Amino acid sequence: AIQEIGATAHLTFREGHETDADGKPSGGRTPTTGEQNALDSANRYLSFTAFSRTGLIDQLEYEGYTTQEAEYAADRCGADWMDQARKSAVNYLEVSAFSESGLVEQLEYEGFTHEQAVYGVSLCGANWMEQADKKAASYLSFTSFSRSGLIEQLEYEGFTHEQAVYGAEQNGY
Repeated sequence: AIQEIGATAHLTFREGHETDADGKPSGGRTPTTGEQNALDSANRYLSFTAFSRTGLIDQLEYEGYTTQEAEYAADRCGADWMDQARKSAVNYLEVSAFSESGLVEQLEYEGFTHEQAVYGVSLCGANWMEQADKKAASYLSFTSFSRSGLIEQLEYEGFTHEQAVYGAEQNGY
């Protein structure tokens, strides 16, 4: 079973090339059956969605792999964790509206380092004014807000004052 892991993404990985965490040959040690199967699973997961290193390890452990097997796979799957953060940011924006800081926090929650999260968000292509508009519309679809209350809520979510005002104005205020 797969834990809920978000929207889809794609990763090109090096199949059949055993490398260490630095991308160098693994020194000839033959992986255990569990390590190889974990690596195969990691590559399969990364072919359809983005993960942080810790998120991938957690997913593999959820599948029953040991911590050692999961770490072996995460360190040898060929993932570019910075690019995984970018892909994850794009995936989140396909399903929900976020402020820039809110999206960084979400990626950190998913296990990306602060550096990876900031990198991913900076390259995700988001228009933060548009995101404020979408978030305001989302709030107004399930509850009522005054103009000032909506702006305050958007600011609480991490939008700048300018973005929050824009979001409110685009939704009738």
